[in-house]
Amino acid sequence: MVNVYNTDVLIVGSGMVGSSLAIALASVGFKVVLIDQVEPEIQLGNKFDGRASAVAAAPQKMLCQIGVWQHLKKNFMPIKDIRVADGGSRLFLHYKHEDVLCEALGFMVENRHFRQACMAKITKDKNINFIAPSKIHKFTVDVGGVSAVLTDGTQINSNLVVGADGRGSQVRKTAKINCIKRSYNQTAIVLTVDHTLSHNNVAHEHFLPAGPFAILPLRGKRGSKNRSSIVWTENRQLAEVIMNLSHANFTNEFNHRFGEILGDTTFVGPRWSYPLSYQYVETRISQRLALIGDAAYGIHPIAGQGLNLGLRDVAALAEVITDARRLGLDIGSASTLEKYQSWRRFDSSVMLATTDALNRLFSNDISPIKEFRDLGLAAINKLSPVKKFFMLHAMGSSGSLPRLLKGEPL
Repeated sequence: MVNVYNTDVLIVGSGMVGSSLAIALASVGFKVVLIDQVEPEIQLGNKFDGRASAVAAAPQKMLCQIGVWQHLKKNFMPIKDIRVADGGSRLFLHYKHEDVLCEALGFMVENRHFRQACMAKITKDKNINFIAPSKIHKFTVDVGGVSAVLTDGTQINSNLVVGADGRGSQVRKTAKINCIKRSYNQTAIVLTVDHTLSHNNVAHEHFLPAGPFAILPLRGKRGSKNRSSIVWTENRQLAEVIMNLSHANFTNEFNHRFGEILGDTTFVGPRWSYPLSYQYVETRISQRLALIGDAAYGIHPIAGQGLNLGLRDVAALAEVITDARRLGLDIGSASTLEKYQSWRRFDSSVMLATTDALNRLFSNDISPIKEFRDLGLAAINKLSPVKKFFMLHAMGSSGSLPRLLKGEPL
């Protein structure tokens, strides 16, 4: 017997962005079917994703409003300051939370803890049907709605389908939405370290010739401040060699870049590597379809804004379709989805361009350029209004904000 689900919204991809959207929509009474091709137990395990993500101040308000943040318990670490330096230069840029009168500029959360918090909320929500492992075999769209058939024969009828299934989005491919891609020829080596000195809630980003080397504060054992997530960017060919080094040789390469800023280090868990690329779609909407997060664009991690862009998509799309339903309008109509696309187009385009330009500017060791950018960092550090503008933008607190990003209910 074939299972048939009639729902308001079908979300493909139960990662951090897709799950957040499901929870936000369910909180205002939408019926949601959420599917993923990976078993939940695997997604929540220690070996699935070794990364940690920065959650900016405005998206954190949204996560509090929809009830996800509470399930994190204490598994996060506030980022109070951010210090940016160019290699061995004495000039730097230092962002302080006191300058914008806030508790923290953002919060570091291990991806596995974020996923666990979302799943704790999803499993208790009667408005969400979570189906995994499964994937869409095919779907058809017409003026009346979306009809999707999963690989096990399950049929889902909905008013709207949302692709939240990452950079290789099958939803995007099925909808024949063109995606422009370019490799950076860089790989991010990701690992977690314990260190003997406290990070004092400061995130560090050092620009080295191959790319940025970020030291991001995490919550350690029993709440200590002696653990950090490392995002170490290297040339793709060299990164492959580094990943295969012996423990001793890898430690030497790591210490050469890490320095003595936080004392002696001990590796926690395995090494991970992720190829870096730039991509964006020509349109993030189609007939009764919307793309969010990495399914719509992929940016360089240089500014730690990837997850935040996706969460801002969640806030905008949730508000647009919630308001449409309250007015008695079709949540999957072209006019409704165009409002979402228009709202998110400028912000995501600026972030794509900014991260791409920053990576190009700082991932080299050309002397005149290096001198220019060092002076630029120092100048911004002295110009309080300019520095405050950059800080508010990074916190997600500037521009026309959806209600959720202001901590208000839908």
